[in-house]
Amino acid sequence: MLELFGMFVLALAPIIWLVIALCGLHMEAYLASLGALVVAAVCAALGWAMTPVNMATAALEGFAMALWPIVIVIIAAVFTYNLTVHTGAMETIKRMLCSVSADRRVLTLLIGWCFGGFLEGMAGFGTAVAIPASMLMALGISPVTAILACLIANGVPTMFGSIGIPTTTLASITGIDVVQLSTVQAIQVFPFVIACPILMVALVGHGRKALKGMLPIALVSGVSFAACLLIAGHFIGGELPDVVASVVSLVLTFAYALHMHKSGVEVPEKYRLTVGSTGNDAPAESAADKLRAWAPFALIFVVLLATSKLVPFVNGPLSAIKSTVNIYAGDPTATLTFSWVNTPGVLIFICGIVGGLIQGCSPREMLGVLGATVKQMSKTIVTMLGVLACAKIMGYSGMIASISAFFVAALGGFYPLVAPLLGALGTFVTGSGTSSEVLFGNVQLHAAQSIGVNETWLVASNSLGVSAGKMLSPQNIAIGCAACGLVGKDGEILGKIAKYAFAFAVVMAVIVYVGSLVL
Repeated sequence: MLELFGMFVLALAPIIWLVIALCGLHMEAYLASLGALVVAAVCAALGWAMTPVNMATAALEGFAMALWPIVIVIIAAVFTYNLTVHTGAMETIKRMLCSVSADRRVLTLLIGWCFGGFLEGMAGFGTAVAIPASMLMALGISPVTAILACLIANGVPTMFGSIGIPTTTLASITGIDVVQLSTVQAIQVFPFVIACPILMVALVGHGRKALKGMLPIALVSGVSFAACLLIAGHFIGGELPDVVASVVSLVLTFAYALHMHKSGVEVPEKYRLTVGSTGNDAPAESAADKLRAWAPFALIFVVLLATSKLVPFVNGPLSAIKSTVNIYAGDPTATLTFSWVNTPGVLIFICGIVGGLIQGCSPREMLGVLGATVKQMSKTIVTMLGVLACAKIMGYSGMIASISAFFVAALGGFYPLVAPLLGALGTFVTGSGTSSEVLFGNVQLHAAQSIGVNETWLVASNSLGVSAGKMLSPQNIAIGCAACGLVGKDGEILGKIAKYAFAFAVVMAVIVYVGSLVL
C-alpha cells in the first residue's frame, strides 16, 4: 500500500506543479504548461520506465491533437468575433441586445448561459467560452467577470457537448446503453444546471443582492435547460440534449426578458449597461443591417446544425474526408483521426469569412484580422500544446492508472465519494470531457463491479465530475483570457473560479455516494 501511495503522489506531480505555478507563483499559463510537460516526462521515466521514443511520440500525439481540432477552433472562434468588431457589426449586436434589456444580469443569462450552451452543444472545444466572454466584455462587463461567468456556464453542458461526443464515447468504451447513460447523467447534473444561472446573476451583480427581482428569470433559464436535458437524454440519447436545452432556454429566457422590459421593470443603475449610441442619437438600422451584423453567428448555427449527425446525408460524406494515423510508438492500435472538413474549426472559419464578406470586409482586411488574432492567441497555442502533451504522457505511461488504482484500493466502499473527482481531474489535466471519459470510464466501471454498486450510476458520475473540472481547466481558462485580452491572468482566474468548482465537487461527491447506497 505504501508503494501504491508513492506512485500516486508521483503521478500527481504534474498537476501539483500546475496548481503551484498558476496560483502560487502566478506564472503565465504557457510557461506553467511547459513546466508540467517536463515534470510529467521526468516522472514517467523514473516511475514508469517510459522509454524516450514512447515519451516523444506520446508528446507528439498531444501536439497534433492540440493543433487539430482544438487550436484551429479557438482561432476560428476568436477570428469571427474580431471580424465583427472590425466591421462595426458588434456595435449593432450590442444595441440590439440592449434593446431587449439594459440589465447586465439578463444579458449574461442570454449570452453566457443560453448562447454559450448552444455553442458547447454544437461545437465545444472552447467556443462556448471564447465567443460569449468576448461578447459580454464588449457589452461593458469586466473581462474577469465575463470569463468567470462563462466558465461557470460551460461546465454542466460539457457531458453532452459537441453533439454528445463525451457521452457517446463513454457509452462505447463501457458498453452501457447510451440512452440509459444519458438519462442518469441528466438526473445527476439536474440541480447543478438550475444553480448555474443563479450563480451567474450573483457573480455579475457582485453579490446575493443582485438576485432581487432576478430569481424568476434565472429559474426559467435553469429549470427549462435542466428539464430539456432530462427529456432529450431519456427519449433521444446523448447527441441532442445540449442543443435542445439551450434553444428552449434561450427562447423562454428571451420571452421573459421581453416581458420584464415591456412591463416597465426598472433596471437599477448599478446593473445598467450603457452601450454606444442607445439614445436619440442612435443610428437608424434597417432589418438588413441587423441581419448582416448577426450573419457570422447565424451561419455558425445553420452550418454546424446542417453538418452534424442530425443530418446524416451531409455529415456522412464530409466526415469521410479524414486521415487516421498512429503516432504513439508504444501501441500500434493507438490512432488519431483528423477530420479535415467536418470539424468545428474549419466550419467556423468558413462562416466567419462568408459573414465578413456579407458585412463588406475585404479579403485583405480579413487577412489583417487573422494575423492579429493569431498573434493574440500565440501564448494560448503554446499552452494547448503543453497541456495536451502532458496529458498524453500521463495517460500512456500509466500515471493516470496509478492515481485511480490508489483511490479504489484505499477507499473500497467509499470510492463513490471520489468517483466524480476523477472525472474532474481528467478534465482539469486535458481540458476535454471526452478525454476524461476515455481516461477514467473503464476505471469507474471496474470500480463499480468490484464494490458492488450500480454500474451506470458510477460511470455517469465521471461525466458529472467533468462539469467541475471544466471550470478549472487551464486550457479553458487560457482560452477565455486570450479571447478577452487578459493573457497572463490565468492564475487570478483560476483562484477565483476554484471556490465554485470545489463547492460543486463536494456536493457532487455527496450525491454520487448517497445514490450508490440507494440504487
